[in-house]
Amino acid sequence: MTRIAVLQTTTGIDPKANADHLGKAVARAAGEGAAMLFTPEMSGLLDRDRSRAAASISREENDPVLGAVREASAKHGIWTCIGSLAIDTGEGKWANRSLIIDASGNIAARYDKIHMFDVDLASGESWRESNAYRAGEHVVTVETPIGKLGLAVCYDLRFPALFEALGNARCDAIAIPAAFTVPTGEAHWHVLQRARAIEASAYVIAAAQVGNHEDGRRTYGHSLAIDPWGEVLLDMGGHEAGLGLAEIDAERIEQVRSQVPSLANRRKISN
Repeated sequence: MTRIAVLQTTTGIDPKANADHLGKAVARAAGEGAAMLFTPEMSGLLDRDRSRAAASISREENDPVLGAVREASAKHGIWTCIGSLAIDTGEGKWANRSLIIDASGNIAARYDKIHMFDVDLASGESWRESNAYRAGEHVVTVETPIGKLGLAVCYDLRFPALFEALGNARCDAIAIPAAFTVPTGEAHWHVLQRARAIEASAYVIAAAQVGNHEDGRRTYGHSLAIDPWGEVLLDMGGHEAGLGLAEIDAERIEQVRSQVPSLANRRKISN
């Protein structure tokens, strides 16, 4: 068994305050015996006012939140999956980038969100992520204390081809950090997260934003840890920020894959 920690936050518009919060979460997770901490999408800054946000978005080497998490991870000897940060690519658009930090504070992997959240919801909410963010192009996996970890971010959840690729890579776990809206969360969050765990025969760890944010948005919460059979091991609810704990069992992965060997039985289908 390997213990993980899942952080549910209500991230605001001040990166320095968010960096301090994440640093304390790293310390607390290590103190709880976790080998790895998972944080939500946009852990460093959540601000729908892009003109205001622009002043706080920098290159990786200058990002205060990334720096704080790297320092805290090294100090406490724990891996951290930063769900995502807004990173200046130097190419005219930002990246919605997940970063895996090892227990020495090094960046072990990067993943740029592939699918941009460009939607008009029945609730009246309208989002155009692609106006400010550059879409990623590559599937990313990385070896971690919980095995091979596949990376995805929020809206990626809805695109089966990405998870087919992660399943084919035989990931032991998949991180799906998010800042889900309340209407889409109520409709689809749990069923899609469980489906992704089942089809990949892998753990899914989904750290999420929750509650009413400084920029005026409201997010769904319900950070989850789900086992390869689709059983929900942790659900942090939709009201409060906090830190949750779950156990990752490598033997459980093999048990599920031997019972229902869907990855081994998968066939390529042509039109």
